[in-house]
Amino acid sequence: MGKENACGLHCTKINNINVTIGKQEILKNINIHIHCGELTVIIGKNGAGKSTLLKAILGEIPHTGDITFLDMKENKKKKIKIGYVPQSINVERHMPTTVYDMFASYICSTPVCFRKNKKVYYEIKKHLSLFGAERLIDKGIGDLSGGELQRVLLAISTKPIPNLLILDEPVSGIDMNGIKDFYEIVSNLKKEYDMSIILVSHDLELVKKYADKVILLDKEILKQGTPEMVFSSAEFKARFENVLTVD
Repeated sequence: MGKENACGLHCTKINNINVTIGKQEILKNINIHIHCGELTVIIGKNGAGKSTLLKAILGEIPHTGDITFLDMKENKKKKIKIGYVPQSINVERHMPTTVYDMFASYICSTPVCFRKNKKVYYEIKKHLSLFGAERLIDKGIGDLSGGELQRVLLAISTKPIPNLLILDEPVSGIDMNGIKDFYEIVSNLKKEYDMSIILVSHDLELVKKYADKVILLDKEILKQGTPEMVFSSAEFKARFENVLTVD
């Protein structure tokens, strides 16, 4: 079996996802084989169904089809663990909630209004350190920059380590240094944890640089493959003419 077909430690398949709202067909026959240790990027014009597809995968909207996750070591299907980083969250400036408070609320059953749990505090700080964000643990959520907030959200979404990580326009509103740092972290995640990652992006230059696989979506999958394969296709050129020059 060639490298492009190898699944490694696990294999995720999105099987025949369809979404219809009223009489309008939003997504049609979506089939995606997601390899572990790879970054799969979904691109498409506004209204192509990208966000709808993410919501269907997350089980947030009615749909037909399913997702199967196969543990290759045990050669059996298991329930998939999904991590998710949204495009944005509503954060009020000067809100008293700290990074520790928000993180602890996701991983602890004890209300965070009680005193800090020292063990949980250091557990969170250790996990934040994987993203270069340990210094932010006592900082107010409202005082974080866009890049800092995305690091924190990425840390929360990977505790515990998921089988599939979904990122919806994760660098929207972040400066170029923050974008570079974010993609380097994502690259490390897929390598260190053999993680499957789906990312939605409008920035085709970043897609070209970082994606292992690209999916061109317009209610159905028009083209999928390497960035070079998709960007050179007639389907891509019909929708993004003069947007990107592939070397």
